[in-house]
Amino acid sequence: MTMTADLRRDEALRTLRDQVATHVALTGEPGYERCMPWNVAAPVNPAAVVLATSPEDVAGTVRFAAAHGFTVTVQATGHGAVGVGPDTILVQTSAMKHVDVDPLNRTARVGAGARWQDVIDAAAPHGLAPLCGSAPNVGVVGFLTGGGIGPLVRTFGVSSDHVRSFDVVTGEGRLLRAAPDENADLFWGLRGGKATLGIVTSVEIDLPPVAEFYGGAVFFDGSDAATVLHAWCEWCVDLPETVNTSIAIQQLPPLPGVPEPLAGRMTVSVRYTAVGDLAEAERLLAPIRNTAAPLMDAVGVLPYAAIGAVHADPLDPMPVNEDHALLSELPAEAVDAILAVAGPGSQSPQVIVELRMLGGAMAREPQHRSAFCHRNAAFALTVIGVSAPEIATMVVEHARAVTQVVAQWSTGGQMPNFAPSYDPARPSRVYTEDTLHWLAALADRYDPARVLTTGQVIRTPA
Repeated sequence: MTMTADLRRDEALRTLRDQVATHVALTGEPGYERCMPWNVAAPVNPAAVVLATSPEDVAGTVRFAAAHGFTVTVQATGHGAVGVGPDTILVQTSAMKHVDVDPLNRTARVGAGARWQDVIDAAAPHGLAPLCGSAPNVGVVGFLTGGGIGPLVRTFGVSSDHVRSFDVVTGEGRLLRAAPDENADLFWGLRGGKATLGIVTSVEIDLPPVAEFYGGAVFFDGSDAATVLHAWCEWCVDLPETVNTSIAIQQLPPLPGVPEPLAGRMTVSVRYTAVGDLAEAERLLAPIRNTAAPLMDAVGVLPYAAIGAVHADPLDPMPVNEDHALLSELPAEAVDAILAVAGPGSQSPQVIVELRMLGGAMAREPQHRSAFCHRNAAFALTVIGVSAPEIATMVVEHARAVTQVVAQWSTGGQMPNFAPSYDPARPSRVYTEDTLHWLAALADRYDPARVLTTGQVIRTPA
């Protein structure tokens, strides 16, 4: 870009303030720092940051971008950030965090900037359960547009299956409602298609009645990893849909908030949630509790408001690298392969290598079909490492090695909310061929000027 073009671009950006009734920050100005995502490893350097407070701010920004040759992306928390360049305007929605719970109809209307913890705090006093992910500090909208695999996914299915409607700004700057009976094509694609079809400004969701659950995590020493992982694999076979579980090989650093028995060493964490008959839930966990001597046992009856304690995901921003694979089965040979590359003595640099049991209600098609794919996966393997500069390359290469050792049991698929990246091959792993076709066709219809072509979006070739 020439100096003259740069000046014209900067002059145009300054007029953005005339198009929206909220704060706009250009590079170096107060408020620009709000573009920093939770995953600080993602390079985020937008042309401007719009601190949206209303759907009209979002729509005005999109129309401005279309008129002046910019693209637009959106961020509430930035957990799934993949990078933003200087030709893109970033809409920051964290101020749009209203939550209105209707306890009679068991629903909530949630603003684009709300985090799951905001919804949990509003709904839990009524005995209602927002179907969040493992980390309640993640944004509601980004989680739901990626489908949403939570701690109760086997019991209630994918979280986006419980969406009633969206309010969304399309690439033409129009504010539309998407529901089964209104703009049904948008409703299909927004549940699983991430930001492909627009910027969601609010969402209405169902709230299942769950006041408490039996759950938490049991931790074992890393030296027992082989025994515990093989036992967990066999134990999963007969679990009912009321039970959800994952197992993680962990290497947590000795930081504030990390319990002393777990810090600075390899441990194995069995995560567990169960609803319904809580005495039966306790009985079902007994075989795992008796597998080896626990370092810590933090499983018991918990209020739904404590759902985040099951995984205890970190709250503070950090540089993260993820890799991810979906498995059709988990035989003993696959467990051995994972242990060889990520278990004791492997010199693994990863913080977490997790296997999550899927199936149950997730495997069934919902009442209203969506763009979310790969419901038939039996397990998900997720590898998470801290990509500090001195070890970033090693972390990335090792994470790839972990997913490759289970290639023969892999479906070849991935889920939208896991391991975000600009890898051009990733869309074909996240979506089926038919789903890719329809998402791209709908994007052409609702965003003909290709304003929303940044981030994890699907488009026909330009």
